[in-house]
Amino acid sequence: MKILGIETSCDETATAIVEDGTKILANVVASSKELHAKTGGIIPETAAREQLKAIIPSVQTALKEASLSPEELDAIAVTSGPGLFGSLIIGVETAKALSFAWKKPLVPINHLVGHIYANWLENPTPPTFPNLTLVVSGGHSELILAKDHGNFEWLGGTRDDAAGEAFDKTARVSGLTYPGGPAIQNAAKRVTKLANFLPRPMHDSTDFDFSFSGLKTAVVNLVGEKKLNLEQVSQYAAEIQEAIVDSLLIKTLKAAKKYDVKELLLAGGVAANLRLVEKSKEKFAGIVHAPNPRLCVDNGAMIASAAFFNYKPILWENINADSGLFF
Repeated sequence: MKILGIETSCDETATAIVEDGTKILANVVASSKELHAKTGGIIPETAAREQLKAIIPSVQTALKEASLSPEELDAIAVTSGPGLFGSLIIGVETAKALSFAWKKPLVPINHLVGHIYANWLENPTPPTFPNLTLVVSGGHSELILAKDHGNFEWLGGTRDDAAGEAFDKTARVSGLTYPGGPAIQNAAKRVTKLANFLPRPMHDSTDFDFSFSGLKTAVVNLVGEKKLNLEQVSQYAAEIQEAIVDSLLIKTLKAAKKYDVKELLLAGGVAANLRLVEKSKEKFAGIVHAPNPRLCVDNGAMIASAAFFNYKPILWENINADSGLFF
């Protein structure tokens, strides 16, 4: 089965074609990251305008890369939420129009579920069930227990800021560039010894929730109006990265022990962080799955993969102006 996946939940305009949920035939990502770097973060209206420009060319490029015609597709999958409202509209309405025009079934996919299925793409030993997924990105920090395809249980999530947002905000305070995750990771490489002077919020709570606002505030208070030199920037970057990774893994390991899972999946943009992957493998006794970094960021391939394994289509004949949005 060949599925066209469309993902526009945030600032990327992503399309892909995936065969049987695992084989990527095309993967196209048009990003407006450079525009958001100028403002130090994503402006939703700017993201949506750029997506409107890029969405049809991205679909055309995906078909060309896969050497397929629309007639050869079996279905269209699209992110139906959560995400930025204006951005989601671009993807959903485009998918609805293509479904109707090409007479193809339409499969709405939850964005978080999509990230989970990045672990099935190009993976010679794909995950088995039950498993636990840590979904970490700019907007999400969630723990999800999966007992089978389509059988997901949400265990906990962030009560305030997401891990990715904490990376972005603390990077800016420390004098690093946007996006903060890669900037902090690169700066942290220069540090060989940690002082561990930053807090690990909620580390002793009995639930599986996260909190990063206190960590962010601690960095703001420590840096203040100081002009950090290169050595200080690197030290702060390393401390921030370690505090975020520790905060995530403390709860993740507790959940893995409680539910006796043998496989841990990392997903979302922050899953590209090398320290998170490294420390997960150090601390977790079972198998750790982490997607290729290019599949950690928002992409259409993960949406197409999720659609294959959780195939609940809306027939094109039933799509009309009253269908509404799915989120």
